[in-house]
Amino acid sequence: MISVYMKYKDYDIENFISDEFFVQWVKNPSENNRHFWEKWLEQHPDKRFVVYEAANFIRSINYNINPDLPDKVYVDMYENILKFDEAKPVNKAGRNSGGFFYLFPVKSIAASILLMFCLWIQYEAINFRTENEEEIQIAIISKSNPVGQKSIIDLPDGSRVHLNSESEIEFPASFSEDKRWVTLKGEAFFEIQKESRPFYVESGLTSIHVMGTTFNVNQSENGSLYVALVTGKVRVNSKEGEEVDLEPKEMLVIEQSGTYYKTGFDPLDIIAWKDKTLVFKSASLREIKSKLEKWYGVQVEFKGVFDNNWTYSGIYEDEMLENVLRGICLTSGMKFSIENKKITITNPK
Repeated sequence: MISVYMKYKDYDIENFISDEFFVQWVKNPSENNRHFWEKWLEQHPDKRFVVYEAANFIRSINYNINPDLPDKVYVDMYENILKFDEAKPVNKAGRNSGGFFYLFPVKSIAASILLMFCLWIQYEAINFRTENEEEIQIAIISKSNPVGQKSIIDLPDGSRVHLNSESEIEFPASFSEDKRWVTLKGEAFFEIQKESRPFYVESGLTSIHVMGTTFNVNQSENGSLYVALVTGKVRVNSKEGEEVDLEPKEMLVIEQSGTYYKTGFDPLDIIAWKDKTLVFKSASLREIKSKLEKWYGVQVEFKGVFDNNWTYSGIYEDEMLENVLRGICLTSGMKFSIENKKITITNPK
């Protein structure tokens, strides 16, 4: 007989929490299983919330893939029932005495109870699967911005998202009755409507539980995650299963290695981008290049010899690229040229 195996893309929550490889990744992540699940989630973004729900369930309990009733106890109980039935006295007519047990032998009763239990388990599993399949079938909306473009997105519950350039967000066309969620790649500022349903932001393998608030999430290119809280309260669940609560003006930094820490932050430096304000704060040449390329969608090249200790500070509110370049070069004696989307900054000294 040929065995048929379900693929992970067809799994629901019930399947995930009973899958040994999945449980191992959640409880004891290693380089191999972490790499597999990160790549799998990238290829199946529609399954992200189901995966996170299953992972959160596993973390919330002392998870054991074995039944609550040990096998030895179960076998002993059933064996005792059978022995009890065999030990019943038999009358001369060859019939078991004992009234009710004469009409319904204990073996039959035990078998019936076991059958009914199995049918009940199957019924619950079908209902559980059906509910989750209906949830998965809801259309998933995906919004993304290329380099040099920002956008504002209104969610089904009235919440608002400011999506930065080189960023992508996904969310259902309508939220369920008990939860709201989005997945994020890149950077976004959230203004979440406060209501009874919890709101979750999934970024990488990190889950952010929101309780009506405004905050910024930045999944940087180096793999680190920055969650900066402006108002309200958020709870961050890391991929290692750690929970961290943030208060206003606190920022949580989760490094790619899993190390995390809290710190304060300057709102102008962290969230000014959503108001179209470009901020350079003692920025090096590398930082200037990175910000200009992401902000305006251009390519920046430096020519000449530059002081490694050189930095620049400046604030530009919804300013044209040429004026920003003029401001950077004016204080340092540098020159710039613009050719299509290529910027050349030259130091003549």
